[in-house]
Amino acid sequence: MTHAIFIDGAAGTTGLEIRERLEGRAEFSLILLDEAQRKDAAARAQAINDADVVILCLPDDAAREAVSLIASDRTRVIDASTAHRVAPGWTYGFPELVGRETVAASKRVSNPGCYPTGFLALVGPLVRAGLIPADWPLSVNAVSGYSGGGKGMIADYEGEKAGSAPSWMTYGLTLAHKHVPEMTQHAGLSIAPIFAPSVANMLRGMIVEVPLPLAALPGRPSAKQVRDVLEAAYRDSSVVRVVGDYAQANLPLERKSGTDGMDLFLFASADGAQARLVAALDNLGKGASGAAVQNLNLLCGLDETAGLKL
Repeated sequence: MTHAIFIDGAAGTTGLEIRERLEGRAEFSLILLDEAQRKDAAARAQAINDADVVILCLPDDAAREAVSLIASDRTRVIDASTAHRVAPGWTYGFPELVGRETVAASKRVSNPGCYPTGFLALVGPLVRAGLIPADWPLSVNAVSGYSGGGKGMIADYEGEKAGSAPSWMTYGLTLAHKHVPEMTQHAGLSIAPIFAPSVANMLRGMIVEVPLPLAALPGRPSAKQVRDVLEAAYRDSSVVRVVGDYAQANLPLERKSGTDGMDLFLFASADGAQARLVAALDNLGKGASGAAVQNLNLLCGLDETAGLKL
């Protein structure tokens, strides 16, 4: 069976990478619009309703508009924007956390954000297991390659202003980053984490870190208990793995660059009182396009890793 796919916003960074992963796959036929048609509302609406699955790679308001154009009961949606990540009626497209069957049975799937993917992979299982209380004051520090900022930031780092682009920059200093609601809701937290994102002068790659004071947590969980919960959560995953044999004292941002997988690490102090939970992923891979293709595979009843770079 061939599935008709329309990528709305295919000219953007995420859309281009999704298309790259789908090209040459006999299971899919891509519905393509030229430049003029992409700006024509009627042509877009037709393409959306002709598709078995439409993947939205659009700004939030445009993604909501695209959903409103759906008249076909057959058309299913994967939205890569922020618009529906905490919206009722939408499935959060993190199969390892919500269940592969849940994603496969859904008509409306919201692709997770890149930073939340790392945070939730680390924290979600631990909250569910009761090792981290829902009201624990978590913080999360993260750094991404500049491609996470879209075409505008890519132009800043690669265009005429490249020489003046910062080598590293922290942001989100208003403590109101758009990723915080999905981090809070999908981790099962009652208190929003303090989120400290930053960007480095590197095209792609991402490190997300959650410091954990084990000795201060209720029950004083051991590093082994934390590791056991994480390993159990991802035992059946070919995309997310818990790394147990990492002996180096540093972890490069490009660890998973160019791939669709994610590596999780637990580093603990010698006395077991403190730990650093770290996720390494590609902001354009498992953090965006790779996750969308993984969800697409599940919606179409295919191997979830088909077409992924693992």
